[in-house]
Parts: sequence; C-alpha cells; structure tokens
Amino acid sequence: MKEEIDMEKYVCVVCGWVYDEAVEGVKFEDQPADYVCPICGVGKDQFEKM
Repeated sequence: MKEEIDMEKYVCVVCGWVYDEAVEGVKFEDQPADYVCPICGVGKDQFEKM
C-alpha cells in the first residue's frame, strides 16, 4: 500500500507562477534558501501557500 503524502501549492505573489509540490517532486520547504521563482526571479519569501 502506497503512503499518501500531502502536497501543497505555493503561488509567487509577484508574477502568479504556481509551485506545485506534486509536479516538482520536492516539498517547497525543502528547497534551498536561495531558491528563486523560475519566471521572475524573486526569492522564497515572495511565495504564499494556496
């Protein structure tokens, strides 16, 4: 039996790009501190949980 893992989505408040943990395969909180939005380049602090 496969264990279900809750996957979240986070939206960049600057450009609206959505970080989907299920698609990316990595929890947002596990991304390095220097992670940036691939569209507009802002840091993790500019993302909000959906």
